[in-house]
Amino acid sequence: MTAVVIFAALSVLLVAGKILRVQIPLLQRLYLPSSIVGGILGLILISSYRSLIPEQVVSEMRSMPGFLINIIFATLFLGGGVPKVKNLASSVLPQLTLAQIVVWGQFVVGIGLAGFLLAPMFNVPEAFGNLLEMGFEGGHGTVGGMRDNFVMHGWEDGVALGITVATIGMISGIVIGMVLVNWAYSRGYIRTVRPFHKRTLHERRGIHAQTERPSAGKQTVLADSVDSLAWHIAIIGIAVLIGYGILEGLQKLEIACFPNYKTRLFAGFPLFPLCMLGGVILQTVSKFIKVDLLVDRAQMERISGAALDCLALAAVATINVSVVAQNWLSLLVMSVAGLSWTVFSVLFFSPRLFKEAWFERGIAEFGQATGVTATGLLLLRTVDPHNKTIAAASFAGKQLIHEPATNMWVALAFALVFTIGWLPVFLVSLTVLTIWVVVSVFLMRRNKAVS
Repeated sequence: MTAVVIFAALSVLLVAGKILRVQIPLLQRLYLPSSIVGGILGLILISSYRSLIPEQVVSEMRSMPGFLINIIFATLFLGGGVPKVKNLASSVLPQLTLAQIVVWGQFVVGIGLAGFLLAPMFNVPEAFGNLLEMGFEGGHGTVGGMRDNFVMHGWEDGVALGITVATIGMISGIVIGMVLVNWAYSRGYIRTVRPFHKRTLHERRGIHAQTERPSAGKQTVLADSVDSLAWHIAIIGIAVLIGYGILEGLQKLEIACFPNYKTRLFAGFPLFPLCMLGGVILQTVSKFIKVDLLVDRAQMERISGAALDCLALAAVATINVSVVAQNWLSLLVMSVAGLSWTVFSVLFFSPRLFKEAWFERGIAEFGQATGVTATGLLLLRTVDPHNKTIAAASFAGKQLIHEPATNMWVALAFALVFTIGWLPVFLVSLTVLTIWVVVSVFLMRRNKAVS
């Protein structure tokens, strides 16, 4: 019965969030996803009527993001290509460089700020600094996927704080992003822009016009053998199973190699990055045996999108408000510092790294670094609605290197802070950031030499 209640509650909140977004112009101007609107509504209702809601319902709803993130990561490469890293790196290196500078800077700012200031002053855990990148660049899904790891390390309150950081990042990312878009338009950095007043009523409300509704995907198998949606869900399940097998193997290998160690690194390693690896393995094998055409990329994107909406809604609706209230000042300081770094790095490095469409390429990175990939694409579509620049291609290309590398370190860094301490993790992050800054200097000098 609990599963029925949760499913019904999420459905009602998601529909209510969509209705509110359709009816309230302010929500449209803020470009807030319906899942976030529904999640905030759910948070208000749960906080107001907490005594009337069974604890099991709230507990299981809080655990949903940890499951759904595995689905999202398993779909990242299924139905698409797994390009050669060598060729990809050479074609999108400047875009990748900006993305890496932003994300490693968030690690440095967050972990450094927590270690040097917030932990001694406000008595927050040393891992508090990990929440900045985890919430901003990673988003609700990454925080939700780390829930078991928070619990294992005895810091369950960190989940609520991480979800709060992710919500702050998404909302402020959209708002500040639109401010930057208007600033760039006034300065003449961009010419093709679609501000709110130029959008159609359907676009403002987030509804496809009846004559312009795109396909949600293609069926690759006949329904009399197996439903196409069921087939694609099963493929995702196999990718998750592969990831689970890899994690189990790493945990057993660690015990076999270091039997006397009390601290276990992979005991605190989340499953979702390995589900992504499982998807890569499955896609590579299916292509090798020539059955990859049985998987449709568009259907995978729809399944991933549905999982992300439910994940964000459940995560926001079940935030522990009391924990957030106790740590509001630390959250505020870290969020402001993280936003300041992200804005600075995008505005400083973008015009120097990119020879063309510097703002379009930079604003896409800003959106992703504060919200999710969809936020980056939203801001990009605002300034380049018809894909007349190379921004979209560069942004998509760099994802295939940026996402795996970043998410592996998110999981590893969190475990390392609890095993070896925050300072070594901070120094590693600072070293990698320095390396990428050096790469950016090389690319800047190359741009000057060519021009």
